[in-house]
This record gives sequence, structure tokens and C-alpha cells, in this order.
Amino acid sequence: MLILLVIINIGIWIYQPQKEYTILYFTRKNFLNFIFMIVPVFICIGLMDIWIKQKTMVKIMGKQSGLLGMITSLLLGMVTAVPLYALLPVTGVLLKKGSGISNVILFICSSASIRIPLLLFEISSLGIKFTLIRLLLNIIVIIAIAFFTEFLLTGKDKKEMYTRIEEL
Repeated sequence: MLILLVIINIGIWIYQPQKEYTILYFTRKNFLNFIFMIVPVFICIGLMDIWIKQKTMVKIMGKQSGLLGMITSLLLGMVTAVPLYALLPVTGVLLKKGSGISNVILFICSSASIRIPLLLFEISSLGIKFTLIRLLLNIIVIIAIAFFTEFLLTGKDKKEMYTRIEEL
């Protein structure tokens, strides 16, 4: 794919150089944004992997954590302010540390759809009533998705998932 993109860029550079400068400008800008976003995330992941003991993570967000794990997962997802591609390594560490699958799904879904900056924007533009209704419905749907997904996974699937995470 990278080779194909390079060939296309060379073709554009030869036939329409004025557009190529714009393409290179946006490519450089997006690449720098990606780097400045992903490096701190990986530093935080490394620190989380070292500082948080597996026993603690299992207690807070493990399979048997119950309501505490659900609330923690939802709140952690709501306060994150990074793109979704940066959350995938975080979910890997959460699984590696023994978090329950449903709690990890709650974390990802809440991060994707009910972030605090998004809620503040909605309140200012659409009103608090709409925002609270959407928030409540979203939380209900996220919880349903998390538990239904974990229900659909067989014991073999779950074991394989945790085994693959350990290999990383």
C-alpha cells in the first residue's frame, strides 16, 4: 500500500506539481499529529504496564469486579481525549493486566461516543436535555453491547484472546 501511495504521489508530482505540494503539506501535518499523539500514549501505556499490578487491575476491572468495574471503565473512557487508534494499545494492556472483556469493550465504546469534551459541546449547541437523554441511551446501549459481545464469545475465544495478548 505504501509503495502504491508513493507511485501515485510521484505521478501527481510529475503531472500536477501544484497539487502535490498541497498533498505533501497535509501528509506531513497528519504524520506529525499522529506522532505527537501516539508517543505520549505509548509512554503512558509503558508506565501503566509497569506501575499497575495485575492483582490491582483484576480487582478494579476484572471479570468479577461488577458495578465498580463497569463504572471505572465508563469513566476512564469518558475522560480520554485521544483518537481511537491510540486506544487499541491501551485496551491490549488492560486485557494483559486481567481486565474483563466486557469492561474493555465498555472502555472503548464510551471513549468513542461519550467523551466529556463531546458532552460539553453538545450541551452548548443542542441543550442539556438532549445531551442527558443521549447520554443515558448511549450508556444503556454500550452496556448491552459489552455484555452481549462477551456472551457471544466462547470460552475458547476468550482464552485465545488472553493468550494472544500475553504474547505481545
